[in-house]
Amino acid sequence: MPRRISGQLVIATHNPGKLAEMRELLSPYGVTAISASELGLPEPEETGDSFAANAKIKAVAAATAAKLPAFADDSGLA
Repeated sequence: MPRRISGQLVIATHNPGKLAEMRELLSPYGVTAISASELGLPEPEETGDSFAANAKIKAVAAATAAKLPAFADDSGLA
């Protein structure tokens, strides 16, 4: 069974529009979304060979720096 997230969740983004969307989606579940940018976290270099790999790089960097669970996506430009 997956672990439930409650409290704060870092959204590994510096995009205010993406943060607003995630806050709207997560707030009914009692999750407070905070952005990497609000925490002053740098944007990691996206060196992955796929959108999924880059999302993982961003999420791991944010979770490690913030010591909180983190979520990221990377839709890239295609």
